[in-house]
Amino acid sequence: MNSSRILLGNEAIARGALKAGVAYAAGYPGTPSSEIIDSLSKHKDSSSLYVEWSVNEKVAAESAAAAAIAGLRSITPMKNAGLSVALDFLTHLSMTGLGNRRGAMVVVVCDDPDGHSSGDETDSRWLARFSYSPLLEPTSISEAKELIDWAFDLSTRFACHVMYRSYTRLSHSSALVEFEDLLREPVLAQTDNSTSLNPYLARPKHAQVVARLAEIRKYFEKAMFNSYEGPENPALIIVSSGNGYSCARDAIELLGLEALVGILKIVTLWPFPLDTVIQHLSRARDVLVAEEVDPFVEVHVKSALVEKGLSRKVYGRESGHIDAYGEITPDRVAEAITRILNVGTDLRQNDYQVLVTEQAEPLIKEREVSWCAGCPHRASFWALTKAVKAERRDIYVTGDIGCYTLDVFPGGKAQMNVLHAMGSGAGLASGFGKLKQFGYHQPVVSICGDSTFFHASIPAVVNAVHNRSEFLLIILDNRTTAMTGFQPHPGTNLNATGGSATPVSLEKLFRSIGCDVTVADPFDSKDTIKTIRRLLRGQGVQVLILRRMCELLRMRQEKIKPYMIAIKSDQCKGVKCAVCTTRFGCPGIVLDPTTAKAMLKPEICSGCGVCAEICPSKAIERRMP
Repeated sequence: MNSSRILLGNEAIARGALKAGVAYAAGYPGTPSSEIIDSLSKHKDSSSLYVEWSVNEKVAAESAAAAAIAGLRSITPMKNAGLSVALDFLTHLSMTGLGNRRGAMVVVVCDDPDGHSSGDETDSRWLARFSYSPLLEPTSISEAKELIDWAFDLSTRFACHVMYRSYTRLSHSSALVEFEDLLREPVLAQTDNSTSLNPYLARPKHAQVVARLAEIRKYFEKAMFNSYEGPENPALIIVSSGNGYSCARDAIELLGLEALVGILKIVTLWPFPLDTVIQHLSRARDVLVAEEVDPFVEVHVKSALVEKGLSRKVYGRESGHIDAYGEITPDRVAEAITRILNVGTDLRQNDYQVLVTEQAEPLIKEREVSWCAGCPHRASFWALTKAVKAERRDIYVTGDIGCYTLDVFPGGKAQMNVLHAMGSGAGLASGFGKLKQFGYHQPVVSICGDSTFFHASIPAVVNAVHNRSEFLLIILDNRTTAMTGFQPHPGTNLNATGGSATPVSLEKLFRSIGCDVTVADPFDSKDTIKTIRRLLRGQGVQVLILRRMCELLRMRQEKIKPYMIAIKSDQCKGVKCAVCTTRFGCPGIVLDPTTAKAMLKPEICSGCGVCAEICPSKAIERRMP
């Protein structure tokens, strides 16, 4: 029986995959993609579906490909940065195909325009072309559900994996979606041992994949998802994709130009549907391309016009009519339309701008990004800061990606000097640790989370041990992948569906490759400071595991505060000291505006008790609940 439900875009993608008969799902958590695997994991009771959080995106893609080669339908979601991790394998997979027309594989890449939760806003569409993969991009949540179903059929038809691009505004928006009953039947996995799938003998393989893309292009020319709406002979036609489509529709409505401007929606982005685009561009002399982030569609529109000998003026990011970075918005599209058509329509009335400036803006307060109350990372970085200061040496700190990345934000401790990709902290430290022959004598510390270590840092540490590099590796082990939603990782005893899994011991792993390992509790600040200072004098790769469960996860499990915290106002030096409120920066303690002394916010305080240890005036006490 069909019904309708409000779903996140990622939930709609997962539902579409279930409708399509997906049997195998593997991914690594990364915002904005994480909810796809989370949603699929809720169907753990189905004997016809396997779901896992893999150690990284490359392994996830390889696992999903194995299932597809064995005749199953598989999906592997990841964020834009994760695609770079998986790309080596996927470029080879494009050359071989899946080897059968029973299985299917869809790679869902969730891009992050404007870098809401990423270090950049990399546009994955170029990588689809780079890796010879067909590429689809939905324009709405309901379309996302239907398109994923079509993507599986496309993969089966052409025996190749399909790249499917989502983006933050789709993945994390909600809409009413039709919800059909799922009729799932167990499927049998079987490989064909007579078929060899390898990318070597590159020239014939390359010829085959080029021919396949040509066939897919013909198929895309007939795709029902590509469509035109608007007047028969518009003054301007907007070629749109993804979020650009809804923004274009809103902009036209905002300007009241429905009779002048048409919209061509392109969902099948690569191979680019040349004939479809040219057919519609012949309607108008001027073309505006609405997309995000890079001018991917814009470049291919211009290429199509040249190839077909059609002269049109194309506006977009390359012409400066739409900003060359960040998310696209209806206002950005509307401003471009008014410039192109020379329409003197005010986007906002003057009285609206006055209200915004005089009334709304004074009420908007920026919220500082900071660690949660009771977060063990705050205590870890507090200890590191104290240790570095006590050493009186120019210590260089490399970092990694996780909740601890907040160190580089204003609410952090600003200890990390360099921060790049997953696993780069240890890789960079491995390099810095070999520079003594060039006169480099700064001690090096590398900060890495537990999930990040399993994801990408193991090869770097092995490299450092083998080449006798020298640095201190600090693993912030909070027992989960906290930054993306508390997913398990190989160091925990749970799998993606909440079942039991075999945990991999960090201590045993490090010792097996020849590292000295120390385990400490970051909430024991004094001992942690001493330990860091001692290990900075060690030889080779020293490893310190700072182990304390993420406070949000601990509270869910224990449902009680470790301590009850009280502040003795008569002993507190308040603003003259401000260690707890400013330097330590726990959001559970603030300055009382009337007394200028520390004041507890019990609704936020987690009861971790670290503040009592670091208070120089002993004005904070902790009691057992």
